[in-house]
Amino acid sequence: MSINIKRILYEKNIISLITSSIGALLGLISFMLLTRELEQKLFGDWVLYLTLSTFFDLLRFGLTSTALVRFASSEDENKNKTYLGTSYLVGLIVVLVIAAIFVPSHFIIAGFNWKINDGYRLFITFYPILALLNLSWNNSVSYFQARQKFKLILFLRITRSGSFVVFLILNILWLHWGLLEVIIAHLVTNLLPSIVVFVKRWDGLMYIRRATRESTKEMLNFGKYSMGTLVGSSLLKSADTFIIGLSPILGSVGIAQYAIPLKLIELLGIPLRSFTITAYPKMSKSSWKKDFDHVKKIFYGYSSVVTILFIPVAVLCFLFAKPLILFLGGNDYKDSLPLLITIFRVFTLYSVLLPIDRFTGVALDSINRPNLNFRKVVIMAAANIVGDLIAVFIFESLQAVAIVTVLFTLIGIFMGYFYLNKALKLELKSFIAEAKSFFLNLRHQL
Repeated sequence: MSINIKRILYEKNIISLITSSIGALLGLISFMLLTRELEQKLFGDWVLYLTLSTFFDLLRFGLTSTALVRFASSEDENKNKTYLGTSYLVGLIVVLVIAAIFVPSHFIIAGFNWKINDGYRLFITFYPILALLNLSWNNSVSYFQARQKFKLILFLRITRSGSFVVFLILNILWLHWGLLEVIIAHLVTNLLPSIVVFVKRWDGLMYIRRATRESTKEMLNFGKYSMGTLVGSSLLKSADTFIIGLSPILGSVGIAQYAIPLKLIELLGIPLRSFTITAYPKMSKSSWKKDFDHVKKIFYGYSSVVTILFIPVAVLCFLFAKPLILFLGGNDYKDSLPLLITIFRVFTLYSVLLPIDRFTGVALDSINRPNLNFRKVVIMAAANIVGDLIAVFIFESLQAVAIVTVLFTLIGIFMGYFYLNKALKLELKSFIAEAKSFFLNLRHQL
């Protein structure tokens, strides 16, 4: 690979990987503690609440996050601060809109005593508070990603996730509080990093006055596609949980069972997320310079190497599915072990397909073709939703839901490659050449 191996392996990629790994490790610990603190029904309610919150976070920050990463990657600090302030302003307006919708909805549902899944009820009640509390630190993370300051991202994630883990440990040992108290603690732990970035003036609040009509329009024009892309991407995972939660047969218990193998496969995505985070600014900078040959080299290298690295990991996960499931879920899930093993093994195939799908999307965004990436993700999300509805309400099968995940990913790979090939004229042999070059250079480095 023509990109310097030491720089890729030992600098920002590794810092990004450490950031993602520590965040995921803390998330894993939280998950394992909660499976042991809450009964299956309550744990399913928590998963639905958290999944809905994550989805709406992507909806909010998708409008500004990817645009901020792209536009704040320049060398002009004044321009970067303008975009940071613009991003915060847009985010604040979105929070106010959410509150205006959710608060009346909460009282209407309570007043008419409508019967809905408790996870949905918790989300409608508490999400406006969460949206306000996590605005500042999330906006800072996007800016730090643009500036590739991954150590600061690591600090913020440890502050939030680490404090939540500390609470859960105290809860399982001494407090023994229920789901409501867990959600309140989750809100408080999102407030902590926001206080830090506010004090340090990293969140963009102090730069709101720099926001202009032009900067707002520019970010929204880009953001409308990136938001759609992120929301669609989230639906590719979250729709499973949403639709299972609507089923009177599967319900919250089905959500809890499905969440175990899904969490394991999310761990396989840690390296992928770290590499996409570092690849996107690199490709964006090359795109700004009109150096599309370098964009292609980055795309070839990352997508081919990460796919190759994923294969042995997926094989090991397939073989050791049973102990992995028991390790994560605990003894409460022994009765449903055959079901969970089958779902997890289907997901291992999905994990091998992910890199090429993700990097085609990142490449399309970096060359300022977010509309094409948006179109790809919308079609994938639509296929996923239709497939999930059939799997849940006709077959009433969690295994069928997992199979749908593999099918829509194949659709995404085909569409992403088709669009990117039209823009950059890709060559299949270059994937092999870049992967071979990478491993040869790595061998020499070692």
